[in-house]
Amino acid sequence: MRALAVLLLLASPVAACGDSERAERATLNWYNFPDDSGALQSAADNCSRASEGRYDIRYHRLPRTADGQRQQLVRRLSAEDDSLDILGLDVTWAPEFAEAGWIRPWTGGVREQATEGTLRVPLESGTWEGKLYAVPYNTNTQLLWYRDDLVPTPPKTWAEMLDMARDLAKQRKPHYVEIQGAQYEGLTVWFNTLVESAGGSILTPDAQKPSLGPPAVKAAQIMRDLATSPAADPSLTNQMEDENRLAMEAGTAAFELNYPFVYPSMKANNPKLFEHFRWAPYPRVDADRPTRPTIGGINLAISSYSRHAELAHEAALCLRSRENQLAAALKGGLPPTLRSLYSDRALVDDYPFAQEILNALESASVRPATPAYQNLSIVISHTLSPPSAISPAGSVDEIRGQITDALQSKGLVP
Repeated sequence: MRALAVLLLLASPVAACGDSERAERATLNWYNFPDDSGALQSAADNCSRASEGRYDIRYHRLPRTADGQRQQLVRRLSAEDDSLDILGLDVTWAPEFAEAGWIRPWTGGVREQATEGTLRVPLESGTWEGKLYAVPYNTNTQLLWYRDDLVPTPPKTWAEMLDMARDLAKQRKPHYVEIQGAQYEGLTVWFNTLVESAGGSILTPDAQKPSLGPPAVKAAQIMRDLATSPAADPSLTNQMEDENRLAMEAGTAAFELNYPFVYPSMKANNPKLFEHFRWAPYPRVDADRPTRPTIGGINLAISSYSRHAELAHEAALCLRSRENQLAAALKGGLPPTLRSLYSDRALVDDYPFAQEILNALESASVRPATPAYQNLSIVISHTLSPPSAISPAGSVDEIRGQITDALQSKGLVP
C-alpha cells in the first residue's frame, strides 16, 4: 500500500502537467458557409498546423441559405454563446452585428495586417461607422456572359443589349437575357447595381434616409424594359443564379448576368457551347458612366463573446492568407480579395477572366450599409416583383416610403 501511495504521488505532477499543456491548446470554432470543395477545411487544417500547437480550428458548416446562416448566428450571439469564435458573415451583416455588439472591431496591428493589399470595395463591406468589423475572406461580382456565335461584339450598355436581343428574336435565334428576376435578394442586387451605375444610391451617405431619385427611376425603367421585351425569359419571375446558369447551358439564351461559377459549369456540362462562351464587363446604364456591379462574398468577424479573441484574430488572418485565398479560388471558384493574386499565374490560368473580375471589383458597389438591411432588401424585392409590373416613378416612391418606415422601425415588412 505504501509503495502504491508513493507511485500515485509521483504520478500526480506528471498528470497535472499534461492537463495544463492540453488546456493551453485552444479550440477555435469557425462558423462559415457550407463548402463542398474542401477549401475551407484545408484552410482550417493548415492554420491549425501553422499555430504550432497553440490552437486548433474547427470548421462548422452553417445552413446553405443566407437566411438560415444569419438566423443561426443571430440566435447564438443573442444568447452570448461563448463557443463561437470566428464568424463567416455575408457582406451585408457587419452593420447589424456591430450595432448589436456581437462582433469586435479590428484595431491596431491586426487591422493593419488585414487591410494590407486588400481591395478597397470588399473592405468597405466590412466597415461600419468608420470601424472595420469584418475582414474580407472572399468576394464576388457579376460579369456579362454571352455567346460569340450569336453576338460577335458584346454590348456595352443595357440599351444595346436589349436591341441585340430583339434582333436575335426576329431571326428566331436564342435571344434571352438571363438575370435574377425572382422575389429575393438577387432582385435587390440587380436594382442596386443599376441605381449605382446610374450615379445614385439607395441610402444617403449617413444611411439615415433613402436617397433614390432620378437614378432609381432610370434603374426601375431598365428592369421593366427587359421584363416586357423579347429578351425576358418566360420564367424570369422564378429565376435565381442557378436557373440562369441552366438556361444558358441549355442553349436558349444569348446573354447572362451572373457570377464566375458559370464558367467551369459550362465547360463541364456543355463543352460544345463552351467553345463560344465569352465574357465582358457588366453593361452600363449610360455610355459615358462606368458600371458599378454589386459585390458579394464572405467576411470574417470575431465574436464579442469569444474566450480566445487574440488567437481568433490571428487565426482569421491565417484563414484569409494568400495561400488559402488562392486555394479557395481554384477549388471553390471564390474570387480572392488580395489584389496581388489577380496577377498570379496559377489564378490567371484557371480564371482567364481574372483581369475583368479585378476591373469590376475596382469600380464595384456595395449594398446599403445599415443595421436594417434585411428589411430594406425585403421591401425592395417585394415592390419590384414582378419586374414586368414595375411602374418606374410609382414603384420608386413606394420603395422610398417603405424604406423610411423600415429605418425608423415603423410599419410592417411585406
